[in-house]
Amino acid sequence: MLIFRPCELQIRKNGVDITDKKIEEKTVERLKTTEIPVFVLINKIDLSNQEQVEQAVEQWRETLPNATVFPLSAQYGANVEFIFKQILEKLPECPPYFPKDELTDRSMRFFITEIIREKILLNYQQEIPYSVQVEVESYEETERRIHIRSVIYVARDSQKAIIIGKGGSAIKKLGMQARADIEEFTGKKIFLELFVKVDKDWRDNEAELKRFGYEA
Repeated sequence: MLIFRPCELQIRKNGVDITDKKIEEKTVERLKTTEIPVFVLINKIDLSNQEQVEQAVEQWRETLPNATVFPLSAQYGANVEFIFKQILEKLPECPPYFPKDELTDRSMRFFITEIIREKILLNYQQEIPYSVQVEVESYEETERRIHIRSVIYVARDSQKAIIIGKGGSAIKKLGMQARADIEEFTGKKIFLELFVKVDKDWRDNEAELKRFGYEA
């Protein structure tokens, strides 16, 4: 269910698909009285037949007379493009939140950690990528070069050994791939140092989660 607000698009968690039997009554009652345009999207119509789809559409039209009801299949793209066009028509024009020449509000350190994390996901399997945290300890930039020191935190010694690899081969490969992407991203030569440290049970430590930027 999509609810449009001036200068804001809010996507409700409780979506509607063709297999839904009910939706929270409080939500329905709020939507009946709202002056905000409401779209009801009935998903997964590919799992039903024409008669059931028509019944579902009619039911929602009776439940929310002021809403616009759209049947669709997200998996197969049925009606998706048309719905996006309807969304664009309803969206109001708003002042920009950032200057036109500002591409993001994220720091360079954030993008570097994401690039390193991506390489970990690509190079290691099973639970390893989901047990690590990447942190940029230092970032020194000159006119031609950027010196980066980054630490990969793992939860166990066995994970540290896997990240490093035999004779350091795995972390060397990881560093080469990450450095190439960071150089392309920044347009500068990169000197990248990677270290691996064990921080036992960091995922269960509230203080550590906050330090890494996660909400407790």
